[in-house]
Amino acid sequence: MNDTLQVTQDRATAEFTVRKEAEAKLPTEFGPFRIIGFRSTTSDEEFVALVKGDINANVGTLVRIHSQCLTGDVFHSLKCDCGPQLQRAMEMVQEEGAGIIVYQHQEGRGIGIINKIRAYALQDQGADTIEANLQLGFDIDHREYGQCAEIIKLLGARRVRLMSNNPDKVKALRDAGLDVVERVPIEVKAQAPAFNYLLTKKEKLGHLLQLNGIF
Repeated sequence: MNDTLQVTQDRATAEFTVRKEAEAKLPTEFGPFRIIGFRSTTSDEEFVALVKGDINANVGTLVRIHSQCLTGDVFHSLKCDCGPQLQRAMEMVQEEGAGIIVYQHQEGRGIGIINKIRAYALQDQGADTIEANLQLGFDIDHREYGQCAEIIKLLGARRVRLMSNNPDKVKALRDAGLDVVERVPIEVKAQAPAFNYLLTKKEKLGHLLQLNGIF
């Protein structure tokens, strides 16, 4: 088998607004992956996909869209569960033997790292994550998932088992023409500083969280 993943070739059409730019092997503590870089053709946004195994359009592929969280993914912040969720998703793909993780560079629900730090300061004063965004003049969530869906298609998946607690991601993939055959919950152990963050997700954003025994 060719060592480079063959991104399918039916996308020289106007349907696709992302293009593949680079690909390499990526050994990780969770196992080996392929890392593939994509670039939007309509903005300056870049995306990374971690891919394992053969992606079959007829099989429900394990997929996660992970929105960048510098504080959680890199600095191991306890204010959220993002870093552990990403790690768990990588473990699940490794256990499955095949899957896709799309890493989306839309920090802080799309407001960017500087504004996210400003939102943190408002949270220090008692605001929740939604209230902080609104006080800064932003919508609750600026993220778009359409180009993530394109990347999933470009990688050959059509039937998706989505690792997510966010119903908006399920809807976005279905609206983009992907068949979400299963939502796979991804609740991970969190610590006390993340409680209000997760409670806000559950009560105000409708995230499908149990919050039982995760603290």
